[in-house]
Amino acid sequence: MSYYADQQFQNLIPENFQPGEYEGCSFSQCNFAGMNLQGFSFEDCSFTNCDLSNCKVPGVSFRGVSFDSCKMLGIHFQSCNPFLIEFSFKNCQMDYCGFYNLQVKKTIFNSCRLLEADFTMANLIGSSFAGSELSGAIFDQTVLEKADFREAQNYRIDPELNRIKGARFDLDGLPGLLGKYGIKIG
Repeated sequence: MSYYADQQFQNLIPENFQPGEYEGCSFSQCNFAGMNLQGFSFEDCSFTNCDLSNCKVPGVSFRGVSFDSCKMLGIHFQSCNPFLIEFSFKNCQMDYCGFYNLQVKKTIFNSCRLLEADFTMANLIGSSFAGSELSGAIFDQTVLEKADFREAQNYRIDPELNRIKGARFDLDGLPGLLGKYGIKIG
């Protein structure tokens, strides 16, 4: 397997992106939409202004990877390698992404759009969704203890189906927690 360290990649297209181990690399303005990333491993890498929509990620390792201002529609992260998985997202468009049953504590999803993302049975202890748009996102048997939902919008979280002890919410977010009870606030 090829090994790449501390390299910068800009404007890459799938034909020029080879499977291998990438460590300390940065990717900027690359278009990997629809690509199968099986056989890839990323450690301490950053992706900025990249399109990874509908990428297939079976067995892919993400360790210490940051995504900033990326388009990442429909990625099923639950199929990637769960061992030491760690990533963060800022200003990313992540509609229809799946995190089913992943152990992704302390993950940052700041100012992201996560329409209909699936967090069913995920462990998100200490994660941050600050400023994110969560319309239609699914939280079912999700561990959200100490998670930060301040300034997040349009979430629906059932306190009876999810663990939310110590999670932080704005007053504006109360309808997202109490909606099923038909309570009118304000």
